[in-house]
Amino acid sequence: METRRIDPVNCSVARALSVVGERWSLLIVREALDGARRFGEFHSRLGIARNLLATRLETLVTAGVMRRVPYQEPGDRQRFAYELTEQGRALRPTLVALLEWGDTYLADPQGPSVIVRHRPVDDASSCDEPVKVVLECAAGHSHLAPEDVCRTPGPGARFVESS
Repeated sequence: METRRIDPVNCSVARALSVVGERWSLLIVREALDGARRFGEFHSRLGIARNLLATRLETLVTAGVMRRVPYQEPGDRQRFAYELTEQGRALRPTLVALLEWGDTYLADPQGPSVIVRHRPVDDASSCDEPVKVVLECAAGHSHLAPEDVCRTPGPGARFVESS
């Protein structure tokens, strides 16, 4: 008996990994979220080889995760800074989820090396509490367990026959 299943090649996870699935790419995004903008900042913060950093930055720019912004120090040649686009900033929940998973299963015995906090906007709304990623459905049910979530065909689904 043949059954239809969703084509694994037509997958947004696979497409996302083609852009940010390489280790250095997400680390570059992490540093950009923390304020790094210049090539030298990424290089010194990450310790990545210059040629590899250049390649990864170009991939992120080409994919629309970052954009190159020209700048020039007095008496120096024009250079480029790298800014996250809306698409790049939208990766923060992904990084927070990876951090949570790493803190749960891979952290040092002393605990996590960083804690993501709700940044206080001003003195009146100072929160500073830890942030966590929560799965929530469109009906508002939150804190869904992994076994409470499943993949179903979406409007762009393609199918393959399997036996």
